[in-house]
Amino acid sequence: MPAYILKRLIAVVPVLFGLSIIVFLVMALIPGDTATAILGAYATPENVERINRDLGLDKPLVQQYLVWIGNVLQGDFGRSYALNRPVLDEVLERFGATLILAGVSLLLCTVIGLLAGVVSAVRQFGWADRAITFFVLAGISMPSFWLGLLLIYLFAVKWRMLPASGMYAVYGGGDLKDLLLHLVLPAVTLSVVAAGVIARLTRGAMLEVLRQDFVRTARAKGLSERRVIYGHAFRSALVSIIPVIGIQSGFVLGGAVYIETVFQWPGVGAMLVKAISSRDILLVQGGVLVVAASYVLFNLVADVLQSMLDPRIRT
Repeated sequence: MPAYILKRLIAVVPVLFGLSIIVFLVMALIPGDTATAILGAYATPENVERINRDLGLDKPLVQQYLVWIGNVLQGDFGRSYALNRPVLDEVLERFGATLILAGVSLLLCTVIGLLAGVVSAVRQFGWADRAITFFVLAGISMPSFWLGLLLIYLFAVKWRMLPASGMYAVYGGGDLKDLLLHLVLPAVTLSVVAAGVIARLTRGAMLEVLRQDFVRTARAKGLSERRVIYGHAFRSALVSIIPVIGIQSGFVLGGAVYIETVFQWPGVGAMLVKAISSRDILLVQGGVLVVAASYVLFNLVADVLQSMLDPRIRT
């Protein structure tokens, strides 16, 4: 197992290197001028030239990238132009809120998706299968931002059951109960599509496993149906389901960008939207790189869990 983990960690290095190049090039090709965005009304040609020279933006792209990636490898992500504070400090401060939202959403969609997929497979062509399939297709087809606005209207505006935005109440909040109440709507919104994907693939994996010989053998030996389903079939199906959950972690992290904007959640997503609008290049590059690296690490954990369930994968 240690050798397999080391092998996977080595494979992550070129992926992160490629991500850094993509992030840098995307920000470099975005229309607009950083110096003009910083100076605003004071953006005279002389001031723009001076800012570009001070920030190193007048150098060739290759040289800019080498300087930036060299600093990143030393733990220096630069300084935010708009906030005037280290990029890494701002990203890590916001990343905690994003991890809470994404972690709860991933847990929610995993539990719901696995349960719905197993029930749908066991009750194939029954009313439960048809009902789950309908809700799964509806959830996958529904835009998350529209669902978020709908939930805000129903539960926050019309019925006044849950808060509409933020992470804590402005006055009198700050405890765990307050956090959980603010977490319900964005977490549910973010988990709906991922839960539908996991449910569909779990159903397919379970149907394939339930037709195999070892399941018929287990039933012939007199094992209870619950033990056959959850002790044998589900464990075998998990081998092909876990990578899907790892992929959905990327969807959850990526979806946090617009969900945090809809619900005013103070995470990396909301930070990136503001940074892009203000052309804060270093903040955008640092934020995207941290989120992308987290996604790669989540998939690494999924690969390790998959290899624990099926040791043949390590070979």
